[in-house]
Amino acid sequence: MSRPDKNKLFGLIGAAGFVAPRHMEAIQANDQTLVASLDPSDNVGVLDRYFSEAHFFTEFERFDRHLDKRRRTGAGIDYLSICSPNYLHDSHIRFGLRSGSHVICEKPLVLNPWNLDALSAMEKESDKSVYSILQLRLHPSIIALKSMVENSPTDHTFEVDLTYIAARGNWYHASWKADLSKSGGIITNLGIHFFDTLLWIFGPMKESELFVYEKDRASGYLELQHARIKWFLSTDIRTLPRSIAEKDRKTLRNMRVDNKMVDFSQGFEDLHIRSYSDILSGNGFGLEENRPAIELCYHVRNQKLSPVNDYAHPLIG
Repeated sequence: MSRPDKNKLFGLIGAAGFVAPRHMEAIQANDQTLVASLDPSDNVGVLDRYFSEAHFFTEFERFDRHLDKRRRTGAGIDYLSICSPNYLHDSHIRFGLRSGSHVICEKPLVLNPWNLDALSAMEKESDKSVYSILQLRLHPSIIALKSMVENSPTDHTFEVDLTYIAARGNWYHASWKADLSKSGGIITNLGIHFFDTLLWIFGPMKESELFVYEKDRASGYLELQHARIKWFLSTDIRTLPRSIAEKDRKTLRNMRVDNKMVDFSQGFEDLHIRSYSDILSGNGFGLEENRPAIELCYHVRNQKLSPVNDYAHPLIG
């Protein structure tokens, strides 16, 4: 693998959110420089930990003017990192491409599959690239699982049970994350991380059923090329198993494949750093790598509920 490019200049949209520090850390750890960031909230003291000299803006217009001035004086940014709310990703990606920079965006790149087509056209027009953070594809346990599946008999169908519970407080339901039009709801906002991984490992979708779809939980069945999958997603702390809740833990990532546990509860610390390293080395995951999961999430959140049957996840059975 080639070494990452050195001394690239970065801009950042969405500096006050939960995931932004991971991007700041990844930029710093790869010996790059953040020169400007934007967020409507000025609660961004975290910048001092990584790039205290970076310019900061709370208004998009001033951020735009600053980047344009840099570009015209030969000091334009090379990459724009995007950590804004999901429904703004599409617009902010287009802004980055128009500004003459490559773009690194958190999942989901867009909420609707057809928006990828417009971004693909803009990529070609701008001669710049759009990348996303698909960090689970870099997790050692997930890589090992993919290798195992690829080396299994082609006619074997794996039985998969996926549970992902990320308990959230009342703030969550007052934020954009709980607004279906802004986040894509729990299926997209939470589920896309794992739907992408499942499609990457087990192949394209053949069949889908949806049994539960509420603001704080969803569950269904997927049949992929090489797997039958029961899945359950939740942000409701009451759905956590007692053994987890008693340890004051708020998250459960649990995947069984042919009744064997796949442990990926740890090992997330450096995945953004590695993602940036891959992108800066000329690799990374682009628009088309993201398409299958975006299409699947769109399909699932728009399909009708099915009666609960033998394919239902145990938590709703």
